[in-house]
Amino acid sequence: MESYQILNLILAGGLALVPALFWGYIFYQKQPENKMTTLVLFIAGTFSVAPLLLYKYLWQFFPWINAFVYTNTFNDNLVGFGNLTLVPLDVIATFMIVGVIEEIAKFSAVRLVHHKKVCSITDCIEYFIIVALGFAFAENVIYFHNIMSVRGVDNIFLPFIFRSLFSTFAHVMFSGIFGYYYGLATLSDKVLAEPFNQGKWQITRSIIKFFHLDRFKTFHDEKIAQGLFTAVVLHAFFNIFLEMNWTFLIVPYLTIGFIVLSYMFDNRRVDKEYCSIEK
Repeated sequence: MESYQILNLILAGGLALVPALFWGYIFYQKQPENKMTTLVLFIAGTFSVAPLLLYKYLWQFFPWINAFVYTNTFNDNLVGFGNLTLVPLDVIATFMIVGVIEEIAKFSAVRLVHHKKVCSITDCIEYFIIVALGFAFAENVIYFHNIMSVRGVDNIFLPFIFRSLFSTFAHVMFSGIFGYYYGLATLSDKVLAEPFNQGKWQITRSIIKFFHLDRFKTFHDEKIAQGLFTAVVLHAFFNIFLEMNWTFLIVPYLTIGFIVLSYMFDNRRVDKEYCSIEK
C-alpha cells in the first residue's frame, strides 16, 4: 500500500471515530456501562462488518450467492405509496435484504460478547447501540477512505457531515430499538409475570396453551423476531429515502427515532421493576 493510501486510511479512521464518540457519549450518559464491556462490544461491532465484506468478495467467485442479482428481476415492478409516489420493487427488496444482513450481523455481535445476565432492558438497548457504533465506525472508515482515494481529500467534508449526523445515528436508531425488544426477550420470564402484560398477545397465548408450548420461550422468540423485523423495516426506509433522493424526509424521520429511543431510556419503570441483578 502506497504512503498516501496509508495516510488516507489513518485520516479516514480519525474522521470515523468522531461520530462514534459523539453519539456514544450522548447515549453513554443515559446508561453508563462497564468500560471494558463497552470496548469489547465496540470492537465486536467493528468486526461484524467482516462477514459482509467477505460475502461481497465471494460474489466474483460464486455469482449465484449474490442475492441482489435476483432482486433485479423486479425492476419493472412499482409499488405505490398512496398517491405520493411509486417505488421500484427491486429497490424495496434490495434494501430489505441489506437490512436483514446488517441487523443480523450486529445482533450476532451482541449475542457473542454480552453478559449472560443483564440487569435491565436499557442495558440491552445500550449493548446494541455500542455494537451499532462499532459497525458504523468500520463502515465509515471504508466509505471515507474510498471517497478520499477516488475524489480527493477536498471532497470529504459534506460526506463526513452527512454520515456523522445521519447515517451513524441511523444505525444507532435501528439497533437501539432492536435492543429494546431483545431486552424484553431476555427478561421474558419477568415480563410475562407482569400484570399489565397479561391482557396482551391473547392470540399468541391461546396458541401456546393449545399446543402446550413453553410460554416464556415462545414470548422470547416472538420478541426477537419482532425486534429484527422492526429494525429491518426502519433500515430499509432510511435507505429508500436515500436511493429515491427523498432527503427532506431524513431529518424528521431520524428526529422521531431519537425521541423514541430517548423515551425508551428515560422510561425507568421497566428497569425498576425488572432490575434484580447486580451489575
